[in-house]
Amino acid sequence: MKKHSILTLAALAITTFGLAQRVQRVQQPQPQPGWTSLFDGKTLNGWHKLAGTADYKVEDGAIVGTTAPNSGNTFLVTDKEYGNFILEMDVRIMDTTSNSGVQLRSHYDPSGHQGKGLVYGCQFEIDPSARRWSGGIYDEGRRDWLYPGSLNPKAGDAFKVGAYNHVRIECIGNETRTWINDQAVAYLVDTMDKKGFIGLQVHAVTNPDFAGEKVYFKNIRIKTSDLQPKPFPPGVYVVDDIPNHLTVYEKNSGWKLLFDGKTSKGWVGAYKDHFPDTGWTVENGMISVHELTGKEGGTGGDIVTPEMYKAFDLSFEFLLTPGANSGVKYFVRLSPEEKNSGSAIGLEYQILDDSLHPDAKLGRNGDRTLASLYDLIPAKKQKRFIHPMGQWNTGRIIVYPNNHVEHYLNGVKVLEYERGSQAFRDLVAISKYKIWHEFGEAPQGHLLLQDHGNNVRFRSIKIRTL
Repeated sequence: MKKHSILTLAALAITTFGLAQRVQRVQQPQPQPGWTSLFDGKTLNGWHKLAGTADYKVEDGAIVGTTAPNSGNTFLVTDKEYGNFILEMDVRIMDTTSNSGVQLRSHYDPSGHQGKGLVYGCQFEIDPSARRWSGGIYDEGRRDWLYPGSLNPKAGDAFKVGAYNHVRIECIGNETRTWINDQAVAYLVDTMDKKGFIGLQVHAVTNPDFAGEKVYFKNIRIKTSDLQPKPFPPGVYVVDDIPNHLTVYEKNSGWKLLFDGKTSKGWVGAYKDHFPDTGWTVENGMISVHELTGKEGGTGGDIVTPEMYKAFDLSFEFLLTPGANSGVKYFVRLSPEEKNSGSAIGLEYQILDDSLHPDAKLGRNGDRTLASLYDLIPAKKQKRFIHPMGQWNTGRIIVYPNNHVEHYLNGVKVLEYERGSQAFRDLVAISKYKIWHEFGEAPQGHLLLQDHGNNVRFRSIKIRTL
């Protein structure tokens, strides 16, 4: 009897220990002062499902979303709406074929998506695919990508597939900033939404083999008062939809505006000491070249920065009118021997209406299309990342101190090359630029906005020297 009693007590102790361990696993951490749990670890109280037919349930202290065949995106959203907040949670996704996200200040249109219901608003992206854009910001059901992960490639490895990842999202005023596992990812300034619900996404699947994939969310907590922003490391690119505006963070990182939105200060005509008297205007926060001749050189001529630049990160917004042609040039030299009868000579980020302007079909392999290095290297771009006529597009040129150069269009890198390399010189040798000695290899040069005789508008021109 004594032996059996000891065995019974030992078995009971083991069982009790196992139960205690299980309770410890599923128990949600107690919120720290000022924080509120959005998930109790046991039920979906405070949440409701919208749009698709994917399943959400609670397993071992986590909200588990499971993909369903023939379903659109499905969302589990908070009953309450939130304005300014700091949101934290742990997220796990099991396979690189999966995709998910967290909706921020979002909304619902029951009549949208052909009556199936449409959730729309900014989304913290969870993307374990090869492009590694987790932590970027996507505008679900509305504007597409706002902050692609390609804008901060250093953060691409932050998300770990198959493990729980700690997510932090700050929505304070117009600023949204994101982290994954303490790695800063995205910085967006956006004025579209002031408040809305928070949502967890199960992404639609088009391949029936991917039905049944799971995404896990736990330890979901929010803070809505006494918000203290976390320090953001320097050097991360900021997407700002406020025209001609710099955040304090950008100013501290060395960014400056090349156009103040009000005057022509900082720009002069090429080969002139003043801003052109005709052909260009500054109004309504834009610096615009007019539709006059439709030919290179226009009537006002190109405008340039008086300063010259060596290595830099240049960002600008442009708005094309139908059939328009222009460009942003860099490493422009204005010496008499390089004076051209049309536009001043320099490396050119092409700005063009590819669908209507005939220049898009000239050159080689599309090297005269939008965002290309004109007449040298074509831009590789997806149609979804080209904003349609009448909307602003964002161009970006980065020239590193080692002469590596990158072109971006709406946050996505579309080409790169090594300035002065043999490959670069070989391209110059078969281009229109072959007649200029050491074309594009000047140690420094002016920046230029081109007058090609068509109406094109610019704003939010900003630069950071590297």
